[in-house]
Amino acid sequence: MPVLVGAAGLGTEAGWWSYKHKNMQSAADSGAASAATAGSNLNAEANAVTATYGYANGVNNVTVTVNQPPSTGNFTSNPQAVEVIIGQPQPRLFSALFGSAPVRITARAVAVPNAGTGCVLALNSTASPAVNVSGNNQLNLVNCNLYSNSSASPSLNVGGSAAVSANQVGVVGNVSGASNITATNGIRTGMRPVADPYASVSPPPESSCISAPQKVNSNGKTTTLNPGCYSGGVTVNSGEVLDLTPGIYYFYGTKGALSVAGNATISCTSCTGTNGVTLVFTGSSSSGWATASIGSNAIVNLTAPTSGSTQGIVMYGDRNMPAGTTFNLTGGGTQNFGGAIYLPKANLSFSGGNGTTTSCTKVIADTLTFTGSSNLKVNCAALGVAAIGISTAQLVE
Repeated sequence: MPVLVGAAGLGTEAGWWSYKHKNMQSAADSGAASAATAGSNLNAEANAVTATYGYANGVNNVTVTVNQPPSTGNFTSNPQAVEVIIGQPQPRLFSALFGSAPVRITARAVAVPNAGTGCVLALNSTASPAVNVSGNNQLNLVNCNLYSNSSASPSLNVGGSAAVSANQVGVVGNVSGASNITATNGIRTGMRPVADPYASVSPPPESSCISAPQKVNSNGKTTTLNPGCYSGGVTVNSGEVLDLTPGIYYFYGTKGALSVAGNATISCTSCTGTNGVTLVFTGSSSSGWATASIGSNAIVNLTAPTSGSTQGIVMYGDRNMPAGTTFNLTGGGTQNFGGAIYLPKANLSFSGGNGTTTSCTKVIADTLTFTGSSNLKVNCAALGVAAIGISTAQLVE
């Protein structure tokens, strides 16, 4: 009789343990996936999720362990992977006839974040708004997302008869003019800040600079410019054509600005394959900081290099320049940048891209104002442009 009772009890309890493990595994899966997309506070995110399944760390002998990277398995060398392990001892009932020690049930899951599809990111954490689309301006983000890291109200303003179309809109603060936004995957407010994808990227030091101003005024003939440092500035007058050869161009100091007038042309006709250009705007506290201005209807066709220190970056702004430094890239539909426009301290006014001939344009600045019509998309695999944001997570273990 004891053997029969014990066997029946063991079968019953084994079914219960199997149920507990299944429920615990669901908690671990959800906790790992949620933590992998959190960006920060991984422990708090994972614990909040597992608690909804009845597994709160430290309650009823439950342990919830979060590791990034995982402590075991095939993803220990992946710094983005998140491991969640849940454990809880289960008291014996009838099976106590075969042993007195509790049976510990554990579940483990590992998730890896998938790269986000952001194409617009405002980095400023307090500006109100950090992204502004007003008047009758139109911003069309083809299959990509808009993010604002500002916690202000509003963080994003879409005013007047302006309109924004995007895959998703996500802001740390709030949105003004949500009725003017069409977002396939919704509008997220109160989200965590999106990481700066180029926070650790710096171009190599500039070489000695050419102080003489470079002015393109050759009666419509093409002028060629080679990579180097230009502290006297580069000016392309209306109707003129400037062709850049592949490489890195440094614009240094207040006098070293890039100015492209309306109806002027700046391009890189020899940018093919891995060859491309990066325009670097830099300076110092004593000489000031170079900026860029591109006028309406200017023709711009520039593509970033696909390798090297500035891979995927077509325009780079020095992080040491004062926040709010003015950049105006308002060429409109004929202004096409292939790659990332990275101006982390700029107050950027932007209008450009047509979303058809330009398959990859990402805009990252301190604050952003969109004027006219802008059309951006992010088919950026060929250029190696860094992803903006984290969209989903994939369970891998």
